[in-house]
Amino acid sequence: MKNYFNFQLTGKKLFPIWVLFLILFFVPYIGLLVSIKSVESGGKPSLIFLPAMFLLIIVALALTFFLAKYFIEGVAYKEQTIKFSGTFGKYLGTMLLGFFLSIITLGIYGAWFMRDLHRFFVNHSSYQSNSFRFQGKGSQLFVIILLTLMLPTIAISVFVATMMLKSPGNAASVVIIQQLITLVIMVPYTYLVYKWMVNVDYKGMKIAWQTDFWNACGNIALEIVLTMITFGIYMPLAMVRLYKYFSDRTVASSSERILRFGYDADQLNDFLYLWGQILLTIVTLGIYYPWAICNIGSRMLGRTWLLEEVSPATATA
Repeated sequence: MKNYFNFQLTGKKLFPIWVLFLILFFVPYIGLLVSIKSVESGGKPSLIFLPAMFLLIIVALALTFFLAKYFIEGVAYKEQTIKFSGTFGKYLGTMLLGFFLSIITLGIYGAWFMRDLHRFFVNHSSYQSNSFRFQGKGSQLFVIILLTLMLPTIAISVFVATMMLKSPGNAASVVIIQQLITLVIMVPYTYLVYKWMVNVDYKGMKIAWQTDFWNACGNIALEIVLTMITFGIYMPLAMVRLYKYFSDRTVASSSERILRFGYDADQLNDFLYLWGQILLTIVTLGIYYPWAICNIGSRMLGRTWLLEEVSPATATA
C-alpha cells in the first residue's frame, strides 16, 4: 500500500520571514550600489561598503537557514512531521569555518565544506525520534568535482586560449563551442553531486538512488535541451519529469525491509500549475513567492509516496 507524504508549511507562515528578508537585503544592497557607483565615478569607496556587504552575507545565511528549517519541518509522513534540532549559531559556525578553510586551501576544502553543511541539515533532522545520518564523504565529493568539473574546465580553458591565438577572427564561434562543452560537462557533475547527497541512513536503512549513470545523464540532458529550445517555457515540465525520474529510483533498504519512493505525475496539470504559481510570483513582484513555493511543495509532496516491499532475505527466510 502506498503511503503519501504531505507538506504542511503555509505561505502565511513563511511570508513574515520573506518580507523581513526583502527589507534587510535590499537596504544594504542599495548602499552597495551607491558605493560602487561612487568608485566608478572616481570617488572614494563609501564607509558603508564593508558593513553593507557584511550585512548582506549575514542576511543571506539567515534566510538559507530559516528557509531550510521551515521546509524540513514542513514535510510530514503518516501525519507526523520531520523535526529539526539545528541552531543558527552552530550553522553560522559551520559556514564561517568552511569559508575560512576553503579560502586558505585555495578551494580544496570546498568539498569537505559542502559535506559539513549538508550533514548539518541531515543529521539534525529526525522522524519519530529517530535521526537521519548523512554518509557521504568529502573525499568522494572532491574526486567528483576534480574529475567532472575542475579538470574538464582546465582543458576547455586551454582549448579556448589556443583557438583564440590561432584564429582571433573566430572568437564568437569559439565562445559558443566553449559554452556548449561547459553545458555538457555540467550534466554528469550535477548528477553525481546529487547522487552523492542522497546517501542517508535511517533506522538501519540506507536511502540512496538506484540509477544508471548514462540513463540518468541522458534524461537530464534531454530536459535541459527541451528547456533551451523552448526558451524556458518547458522548464516546469522538465522539473516535474526529473523529479519523477529520480523519485521513482530512490530506495530505502536494509537486509529486512525495502521501501520504494515514487511520484504520481500528472504532467499536463503539473506543468500548468507550476506555471501558474510562477506567473503569480512575477506579476506580484515576488510578494506571492511564499505561497507559490508552499503550494508547489504541497502539490509535489502530496503525490510522492513510499511503498514497502519484502526484501529477498526476508522472503526466503
